[in-house]
Amino acid sequence: MAQLYFYYSAMNAGKSTSLLQSSYNYNERGMRTLIFTAEIDTRFGKGKISSRIGLSADAFLFSQQTDIGELIRNENKQETVHCVLVDECQFLTKEQVKQLCKVTDYDDIPVLCYGLRTDFRGELFSGSQYLLAWADKLVELKTICHCGRKASRALRFDNKGVVMCDGDQVDIGGNEKYVSVCRKHYTDAINEVKGKRKDSM
Repeated sequence: MAQLYFYYSAMNAGKSTSLLQSSYNYNERGMRTLIFTAEIDTRFGKGKISSRIGLSADAFLFSQQTDIGELIRNENKQETVHCVLVDECQFLTKEQVKQLCKVTDYDDIPVLCYGLRTDFRGELFSGSQYLLAWADKLVELKTICHCGRKASRALRFDNKGVVMCDGDQVDIGGNEKYVSVCRKHYTDAINEVKGKRKDSM
């Protein structure tokens, strides 16, 4: 029986590398995969997934308006789809996570989703919220803070290198904008910024 997987982590834990390796494993056995990535993330080119270690693959794009379930079913009619892989799955809507559940349950196609659990404020993304609630399997991909502890949060920096406490939830960027840290160093950094704000009042 097919299952819906949610592979989650902080930034720079190798999510895209893991996705590309999984797709390669299926392809090597003559099985077809469909890869999706968020339309808003164009850091590596439109419709492209790239890992930090140099692997890449073409991907279908999804936006909040995409009927991802219908797209998968249409592709499956043309040629059997053996696995669906979704990068940047935190940007999925509640409805799209429902669609992926139906693909798993009624079309019997495994779906592997890879993404962030929380944003720079420590709050859940919409796609992550519903994947945590509905996925059959939850798998944490680990990375480490500079202190050696498990990194579970992401600090966002402005263009002057100052830690940000608020702002839009979505702001696409990489190492120039985000750093993965443990809960302790996240809390310390946020408290330091808030303390400076109070001092300047």
